[in-house]
Amino acid sequence: MSTAAQLRAALVDRLAADGALMDPGWRSAARAVPRELFAGSYFVPLAGSVPTSYRAVRAGEAGWLEGVYSDETLITQLDGRSRPDDVTDGTVSGSPSSSSTLPSLVLRMWQQLGAETGHRVLEIGTGTGYSTALGAHRLGDTRLTSVEYDPVVGGAAAVALKAAGFAPRLIIGDGLRGDPDGKQYDRLIATCSVRYIPLPWLHQVKPGGKILATLSGWSYAHALALLDVTGPGQATGRFLPGYTSFMIARPHDRPPRPTLALLPGQERPSRIDPAKLDDWTGGWVAQLAAPSAERMGAGAEQILWDVSTGSQARTAPGPDRGWTVVQRGPVRLWDRVERAVQCWQAGGEPHQEAFGITVSAARQRVWLGDEDGPGWDLPI
Repeated sequence: MSTAAQLRAALVDRLAADGALMDPGWRSAARAVPRELFAGSYFVPLAGSVPTSYRAVRAGEAGWLEGVYSDETLITQLDGRSRPDDVTDGTVSGSPSSSSTLPSLVLRMWQQLGAETGHRVLEIGTGTGYSTALGAHRLGDTRLTSVEYDPVVGGAAAVALKAAGFAPRLIIGDGLRGDPDGKQYDRLIATCSVRYIPLPWLHQVKPGGKILATLSGWSYAHALALLDVTGPGQATGRFLPGYTSFMIARPHDRPPRPTLALLPGQERPSRIDPAKLDDWTGGWVAQLAAPSAERMGAGAEQILWDVSTGSQARTAPGPDRGWTVVQRGPVRLWDRVERAVQCWQAGGEPHQEAFGITVSAARQRVWLGDEDGPGWDLPI
């Protein structure tokens, strides 16, 4: 057995022992798909660097193969253009724009999707092609279509998939529009996050089918939802346990903005501890309340900046162990966030799995508890 095969088998055994890989079909896929073909080189962040810097790790270098078979996300592109092989010397900085997601998450999501033999599946976000290869092994090439937005990323994935012996249908285009041919599917899985569920997905997944997607926003808080399609353009579902995050789909990312200038505004005491926004679910609830806002800062010193209106809110420690907030602009961001966080606190600060989502052509609403409970509309 080759070193790669030994490392792959050891990874699969660890994932199975941890409970992340229970389905025999997906275990077989994980043992068969050589991840090294899909991560021939990758970026490693340098600990302590601000802003984060990366060094490139290439095939054959010390630790390369061990990194491939770690249960870690491997960054393969920065800023939508820089790939590890482009770095000739030293380090590089930038924002991750494509990656090979950690295997445990990829395999967990395939299992959560409930894709079975005979199902036709649409994958949004081919990325490196590793997840696509797993799906093709489990379901068959003819049952899987994968859409990638970035032609360079998609081209590299096509080469890797061919080298691994797979030939699913691959499309370069905007995955938010679904299959350009309008074909019908039993399942849809997204390996990017979205601000709302795109309507084409709701028409291309058959009634009774399922959509698995991560909801995010311009504050980059995330929640994974599994939806049942109840009719053309309609679905309902729940958010799932755990902590899942993906890079946001490029058409859904925030627009370019100028450098932030903190301006004077109206000051008052804050009714909530701003540090609640550092909680995984607390920050996501705040994002539901202010979906066009970008969040910066941490702890008692939070900054919200509404990209669409220029509205601002910033908090700071106040007298008597409290906090203050300064707001300006047409949208009182902190007012909205306070109400949402207080609602969540009144319910006992539950994890996202206490929330659900209802989707129609006219409205997408996230709710707490049940459909009649408090809720927030997504920015469709």
